[in-house]
Amino acid sequence: MNMATSICRTLKLFHETTWHNLKHVVVPIRTKKRFFIPPPVNVKSKTQAEQMAKARASGVVIPQEYMERAINISCTAGIFDPYIPPEGDARLSSLSKEGLMQRTKQIQQTAASQLAIRKIKEHDSEFSTKEFAVRAQEIFIEAHMALTQFNKEKLHSLVTERCYPEMVRGNRYKTLHWRFIESLEPPRIVHARCPDMISKGNLYGQVTIRMHSRQTLAIYDRFGRLMLGDEEEPRDVLEYLVMERHLVNPYGCWRLHGKIVPAWAPSKGPVIKTVMLPGPLLKPGEEFESLNYEVPKPKPVQWYK
Repeated sequence: MNMATSICRTLKLFHETTWHNLKHVVVPIRTKKRFFIPPPVNVKSKTQAEQMAKARASGVVIPQEYMERAINISCTAGIFDPYIPPEGDARLSSLSKEGLMQRTKQIQQTAASQLAIRKIKEHDSEFSTKEFAVRAQEIFIEAHMALTQFNKEKLHSLVTERCYPEMVRGNRYKTLHWRFIESLEPPRIVHARCPDMISKGNLYGQVTIRMHSRQTLAIYDRFGRLMLGDEEEPRDVLEYLVMERHLVNPYGCWRLHGKIVPAWAPSKGPVIKTVMLPGPLLKPGEEFESLNYEVPKPKPVQWYK
């Protein structure tokens, strides 16, 4: 029926045109036939292996899908053999019984660290255990100042590709105010490892720095409400920083790779959002404390009956 209809249309087109205009006639030609393909039966009951075997038997080549993930060889994907901070660090005295036990464990762990430091010095001639801790603290301060200013280019040069997403995650619409006040104890190296990746000679240096300092931190949301911390209240912070460098790369540099949070550290509390309450208008030179203003209490609200 369809074939007869197409032939009739073609003949009708020939009759309507003259022989002189035959050069400009466009004859519609059927390009391909469309067959009705019935839906497959019992496909859901077949397993993936049976479907693959049936496809190969019918001559259909299914390309193999590889689960690939991009890697970055300029830094490692984690912390190799992380340092385990002793419980009660910066609280126990070295003269107490617990302090002496922790000191003996640290001496036992320094054997592997000395071997790693020796490997690091073979590739980095300027590495010094006395000066490196101070340099690591300077990198830590510069990285956090670049984070508060949202300087991405400088932050990439100070932290590794593994540490960068951990520092900037969740800070898009927030305002950070961070300040380093002073060091309560001089920073020192407590742990060092020299792992390799992919091949045996591809070495990376990881050095753990113990830093006990005083800092201030305040985080505001996009509406200017205080979410965490206080700009005027300094706090004592004990941190274990991990610095890393690709030793084989002659142009590599030491960058911040991550932090080690001890298991005995207290858990962080929930974020409490604050709201500014309306107060009296102050005149020039007038202070709020001198007015003895009483903050009005909110009225009780019945949420449900």
